[in-house]
Amino acid sequence: MLAFKPKPSSLRSTFSGTALRSPPRLYGVPVLLSFSWTTRSRPLVRAVISDDKAVETAKTSPLNQKHSNGSSDSSSKQVKAVVTIKKKMKENITEKIENKWEMLMNGIGRGILIQLISEEIDPVTNSGKSVEACVRGWLPKPPEHDNILQYVADFTVPSDFGRPGAVLITNQHAKEFHLLEIVVQDFDGVPIYFSANTWIHSRNDNPESRIIFRNQAYLPSQTPPGIKDLRREDLLSICGNGKGERMPHERIYDYDVYNDLGKPDKDKDLARPVLGGEERPYPRRCRTGRPASKIDPLCESRIEKPHPVYVPRDEAFEEIKQDTFSAGRLKALLHNLVPLMAATLSSSDIPFTCFSEIDKLYNDGFILKDDEQRKLGDNLFIGNMMKQVLNVGQKLLKYEIPAVIRKDRFSWLRDNEFARQALAGVNPVNIEILKEFPILSKLDPAIYGPPESVITKELIEQELHGMSVDKALEEKRLFMVDFHDMLLPFIKRINNLPGRKSYASRTVFFYTKTGILRPIAIELSLPPTPSSNRNKYVYTHGHDATTYWIWKLAKAHVCANDAGVHQLANHWLRTHACMEPYIIATHRQLSSMHPIYKLLHPHMRYTLEINALARQSLINGGGIIEASFSPGKYAMELSAAAYESWRFDREALPADLIHRGMAVEDPSAPGGLKLLIEDYPYAADGLLIWSAIKEWVESYVEHFYTEPDSVTSDVELQAWWSEIKNRGHHDKRNEPWWPKLATKEDLSGILTTMIWTASGQHAAINFGQYPFGGYMPNRPTLMRKLIPQETDPDFEKFMQNPQRTFLSSLPTQLQATKIMAVQDTLSTHSPDEEYLGKMNEFHSSWINDHKVLQMFDQFAAKLGEIEEIINERNKDMRLKNRTGAGIPPYELLLPSSGPGVTGRGIPNSISI
Repeated sequence: MLAFKPKPSSLRSTFSGTALRSPPRLYGVPVLLSFSWTTRSRPLVRAVISDDKAVETAKTSPLNQKHSNGSSDSSSKQVKAVVTIKKKMKENITEKIENKWEMLMNGIGRGILIQLISEEIDPVTNSGKSVEACVRGWLPKPPEHDNILQYVADFTVPSDFGRPGAVLITNQHAKEFHLLEIVVQDFDGVPIYFSANTWIHSRNDNPESRIIFRNQAYLPSQTPPGIKDLRREDLLSICGNGKGERMPHERIYDYDVYNDLGKPDKDKDLARPVLGGEERPYPRRCRTGRPASKIDPLCESRIEKPHPVYVPRDEAFEEIKQDTFSAGRLKALLHNLVPLMAATLSSSDIPFTCFSEIDKLYNDGFILKDDEQRKLGDNLFIGNMMKQVLNVGQKLLKYEIPAVIRKDRFSWLRDNEFARQALAGVNPVNIEILKEFPILSKLDPAIYGPPESVITKELIEQELHGMSVDKALEEKRLFMVDFHDMLLPFIKRINNLPGRKSYASRTVFFYTKTGILRPIAIELSLPPTPSSNRNKYVYTHGHDATTYWIWKLAKAHVCANDAGVHQLANHWLRTHACMEPYIIATHRQLSSMHPIYKLLHPHMRYTLEINALARQSLINGGGIIEASFSPGKYAMELSAAAYESWRFDREALPADLIHRGMAVEDPSAPGGLKLLIEDYPYAADGLLIWSAIKEWVESYVEHFYTEPDSVTSDVELQAWWSEIKNRGHHDKRNEPWWPKLATKEDLSGILTTMIWTASGQHAAINFGQYPFGGYMPNRPTLMRKLIPQETDPDFEKFMQNPQRTFLSSLPTQLQATKIMAVQDTLSTHSPDEEYLGKMNEFHSSWINDHKVLQMFDQFAAKLGEIEEIINERNKDMRLKNRTGAGIPPYELLLPSSGPGVTGRGIPNSISI
């Protein structure tokens, strides 16, 4: 019989072997690592567990009736732990051999060392009591999960041990493994769950044991004495010291500015300014610690695909998510081959010349002949695998028909559809009430010209069919989407970029008594120049052919602006980027046994990884966003400009609707709000989801914070909120609008806003990207030409062939197919997606609290009711923004979904 006796382990925080140059911060103050928590060796169980008989033999073995002094003790008892590990679903030959070896090592007790730590203090060590054993033997695989392995460890536990509150696990293998959970049995006949779902590093990478707490939630003041030091120790190990480059196996959460978007060492034209600081305020990202670039010491050197950007180990995509995302990227690459082939043959990228060329992408696909495949492969240096994929068949390069044109291919041409998408499209968060005339800019008139808009009362009244502007304002029938002040400071620089022409736009809408929103005027502005004082143009929808086509071009420019603001401000900044500091602070300041950590944990899944991938491929200098959206190389500077007006207190859905004037407080209305436009699908459905989240959060907070001062006395919670404000959103730390955190109501409001941002808000503005943007004429992401004026040389060409002028103003074939492929990927639900109100089968033991589980079931049931309400609304013919001939139903806030591009489903977290 083989037995392995490990050395006593120490839990002193070495932070991956790096000496501390500056102390980490815990609860908001510097902490000196002046203590150590050292476990003492315990006698090992020396039996290989293979069946029940062997287990009984092990329990009665004389070897297990000994204490460290060698005496027999009949007051001890045998306790079994079942360790569940998830291995890869797809393994190569080498990995299979390695896994067989690891299984053998685990079976004979030389792979995994486990220590149970009691919630009670050992008077000798003044730390939690502990017993130690190696994993020995394995259980049969669960039949439905081929990639799940379960091992057994047996402990001899003194009768006065108490309940175990933590597990220390040491991985003695050469590589990491993924631990799902540990279940300790035979303590009073009730299984004790240690939910993990974490990667356990090899002690070759870091000699420190991992700490896993049982699934019991404790406020800091309630922490059992035996695991108090471990709670503190675990938080310290996560914070790091702010120095050095982070290694892939680490789980260090720290802050940094966005200084890794440019590539100054490669090309000076790809240098990008740092986002974060006084000059360009921005939320903080997760620190990676790579060396500075050679040319610019303020910028971090980049790491390019296929090498991954560091995220804390447990933040990385799981295997099924990696496969889905890789497939999406592969699909994007394949779709890019369509225009690249044309570029190869014609030496230049080309525009669409007729609408049938766009339709061909969906109806026929793109046929690649053998010689064209060969030329394409030779010119693009495609590997053998890619060439095989290209040879699969002629229908390979074919797009799904986007929902917006699936039933009515001409809907995008109509004004009512243009307006409907401001309320029920992919970006329904910019429309606001128009409160007064004249419409005024807040920009400096010395730089940007007179502040008055050229949309006048007289112009508006021509479109109101007898109603005065004052009457329309009084009845709250005028609305606006205003990008003027946000975009005008960037227009000159954007228009100097090759293939980019933009205006700063304002669009005024009229809400008719029949419940239809109608666009009545568009203002397009350019920066004033010394040679011309005419820099503002206003357009209305005339009925002659010329005015019709110019109006269509004006709407296309508005859509391009809307697409850029949506992607860079509302989608990336307000959900992805602003959520990242919340996640970092939650890991750094809230113990995994803290009830608020347990509440937030599902809403943090995959976000740091998808954000890191975005910095690598999407929002980086020369990346897909710059290549495909109007702002080009100034895209992230525009995002930083949008952050200047960001306020946490207005990210709550009710506060946002009230701020935009789209709702008023009304205690008699459901949820306390009355919508000005009842048929506003995003707001109407969103308020249902918001209310369900709020009710769930309030009941959860009430359950744990029972004393009047329990929120203010929670040191972890107060440090968490302080760090979010002072470090995560450092550039806005002194703003007066930050909510206070003194009461249960304060806490519930903050948490509801965070969970709404990660779930409902992100779903509403993300998963419609391909359904609405997949047809480029409906929602172009950039425009390449200004609207021709009568004095322009191109005006005659426009008069002769307005369709060609329109299409040549849209993105080129390369730009269009690239962004369509990306939108398709970003609109795709992974097969392992975790949706709001649903519980992953492997995380079902997330908390040992029957009352909380009961409240969660009520939350899930409420979401099921909301789904039925939304489905009924989508059948109500009175609601013209969500039903009608050819109109796709508004489903972006339906909670459930299957995998793929479904245009529905609310994931728990920002996972794509």
